[in-house]
Amino acid sequence: MAASTVLKRDALSVIDYRCDARVAERPAVERHGAYSLSYVRKGSFGYRARGEAFELVAGSVLIGHPGDEYVCTHDHACGDECLSFQLSPALAATIGRRADVWRTGCLPPLGELVVLGELAQAAAEGRSDIGLEEAALLFAVRFVEIVSGERRAAPPLRARDRRRAVEAALRIDAACDQPIDLASAAKDAGLSPFHFLRLFAHVLGVTPHQYLVRSRLRRAARLLADDARPITDVAFDVGFGDLSNFVRTFHCAAGVSPRRFRQAANGDRKIFQDRLAALPLG
Repeated sequence: MAASTVLKRDALSVIDYRCDARVAERPAVERHGAYSLSYVRKGSFGYRARGEAFELVAGSVLIGHPGDEYVCTHDHACGDECLSFQLSPALAATIGRRADVWRTGCLPPLGELVVLGELAQAAAEGRSDIGLEEAALLFAVRFVEIVSGERRAAPPLRARDRRRAVEAALRIDAACDQPIDLASAAKDAGLSPFHFLRLFAHVLGVTPHQYLVRSRLRRAARLLADDARPITDVAFDVGFGDLSNFVRTFHCAAGVSPRRFRQAANGDRKIFQDRLAALPLG
C-alpha cells in the first residue's frame, strides 16, 4: 500500500492511498488511527470490521473510527485508489455531533458524495479554485448530513460576524501574493477552520480559497494590461507557484490565455470581438 500525504494540518490531513494487492492475497489486520472518510476513486476491495462485511467500488466511502480493527480484502479484483480525509477528534465532534455517524462502516456510491469526492480530487491535483482543505470539510459535512438526516441551518449573522469576514477578506487580498491556507486565515480571524469557512462563505458568497485565487487573478489581469514583465514573472508575482496552473486558471476565468489577454488589452480588439460575435442574438 503506497500512501502519500497531500495535506497535513493540526485538525485535518488528506492522504492518497494506492493499493496494488493481488486477488486472494492474504489480508492483514489493521487499526484505524483517526476518524476518517476514504473516498474510493478507482478499483474495488472488501472491508471487514465489527462483524460486518462490505464491498466497495468506485464512489463508495469507507468510514473509519479510531481504534477499530479492520481487514481489507481483494477477492474479486486487484488494486484500488482512495483519497482519505483524516480528522482530529475535536473536528470530528464539531462536524458530527452524533458519535454514531462515525460507526457507519461504509456508504455506497451516492450522488451527493461522489460529486464532492471528485471536487476534492480536483483540488488535490490543483484543478479547482476550491482549496483542498475546504473540499475535505465540505465532504465531511455532507457525509454527516446524509447519515444523521440532519441538515445544518446557517447560523444568524451578527454585525461582529460580518466584520470578521470582511476583515479576513481584506487581509487575504492584501497578502494574496503570499502562501495563505485555511488554517492560518482562520487563526487570524480567531476562529476554527470549520467555523471560519462557514462564516466567510455565508457572508461573502465564496470560500476563502476562491477569494484568494480571484484576488490573484485580479492582480494578474492588472499587470498583464499595464505591465510588460514576462507572463511567468506575473504568475509568480501574484502568488501562483506554478505557471501551468496560472495559465489554466486564468484561461478558465477570462476565456483566453494570459498572452491573448495581454494582446487584447494592448489594442488587439479582434480577440474579444470574436468572442462577442459568437454570442447568440435575441
